[in-house]
Amino acid sequence: MRSRKFLKAEQAPLVWDAPGLMAGVDEAGRGPLAGPVVAAAVILDDLRPIRGLADSKTLTALQRERLHDQILAKALCCSIAHATVEEIDTHNILQATMLAMRRAVEGLRLKPVKVLVDGNRLPTLDVLAEAIVKGDARVKAISAASILAKVHRDRLCEQLHIEFPHYGFAGHKGYGTPEHLEALKRHGACVHHRRSFSPVAAALARTAAGSVEAESVPPAMVIGVTEPVRLDLHAAP
Repeated sequence: MRSRKFLKAEQAPLVWDAPGLMAGVDEAGRGPLAGPVVAAAVILDDLRPIRGLADSKTLTALQRERLHDQILAKALCCSIAHATVEEIDTHNILQATMLAMRRAVEGLRLKPVKVLVDGNRLPTLDVLAEAIVKGDARVKAISAASILAKVHRDRLCEQLHIEFPHYGFAGHKGYGTPEHLEALKRHGACVHHRRSFSPVAAALARTAAGSVEAESVPPAMVIGVTEPVRLDLHAAP
């Protein structure tokens, strides 16, 4: 007689992927107070390996720039996309990030059979996808995507700096550094700030309160002389 153990069905996990192109996806700019969130998708060429690929946060700016150029030159295809400040404020930063990632994948010239995404969330895609925690340090295609997204966004911030130099975007890249927070207090928010983020919302509230206070000053307290004042002094009778 067969034992109960023999009759019990057992399932073993199978590690299998269909052959074909794999794309790595990552983002840059979820945390800053200003600017878009940027995502990149990369399909690497196994015949043209790129040395030095790593999580973009562990590389220097010069290393990222050099690898950025190599990725564009050697990868089978790349795509960079973003979600705007308005989309971030409308949908929230997580949903805007997923939107940017989806746009990056859809922008690839070649369609992958599978997409590997850094983190623990997946955008809505029409291909097989897998979320990999710390994937930017573990998967070369995700590392390449993290580098492209980071360099692209840093360059956008340098352009914002030219437009609004008093915020210091070229230095802090939109993050909430003490310098940036002080600039928000002094100058208020600009069109590139994310209004749904609390430090920006606080700056807007201060600006609005200042406007209301200025409008509430009674006219009698505003002194302005438009004509010379003549005083006729007569001796008392």
